[in-house]
Amino acid sequence: MERVQATNLRPGMVVMFKDEPHRVLEFMHRTPGKGNAVVQAKLRGVRSGIQTETRFMSTEQIERVQVTGKTMEYLYKDGDGYVFMDSENYEQITLPETLIENEAPWLEENLSVNVQYIADEPTGIELPKVVEAEIQETAPGLKGATATGSPKPATLTNGVVIKVPQFVETGEKVRVDPAEGRYLERAR
Repeated sequence: MERVQATNLRPGMVVMFKDEPHRVLEFMHRTPGKGNAVVQAKLRGVRSGIQTETRFMSTEQIERVQVTGKTMEYLYKDGDGYVFMDSENYEQITLPETLIENEAPWLEENLSVNVQYIADEPTGIELPKVVEAEIQETAPGLKGATATGSPKPATLTNGVVIKVPQFVETGEKVRVDPAEGRYLERAR
């Protein structure tokens, strides 16, 4: 298995922690004024679903679990699960909400995602790098505010709140990085 430095952790990555595969939900690199830099990470056990917060030394090597991916199409939400279909053989699988709760708000019917597997067990999904969403509500822009200087909060139609530049208006479509929940640009 591949080993990665703690500073190279990214959301969605699967690593071994306490002899169990865990998915990285969030991470933050911290450099205190005194002492060594650390990486603070929020992890979720792939099988147990239990969330853990831990710290790694920035130079620490962590074992990365190899996951395979299969492109599938999101169909619909069914109770506590989300149904995906393999476009090649039309087989359907249902993933529980606990496996994909961070990605779930970004799912729209017919969205193509990468379902991740460890061995033959589905463990989560990887969203496209860019998703288009519509601004449901945002405050009017401030006069004289620059695009980069003062972002404002905006609620998307999927309920996610992101920061957008002052010139973005309610009803506009924008392109967003769903992994970081970050505005990229207006949709064309």
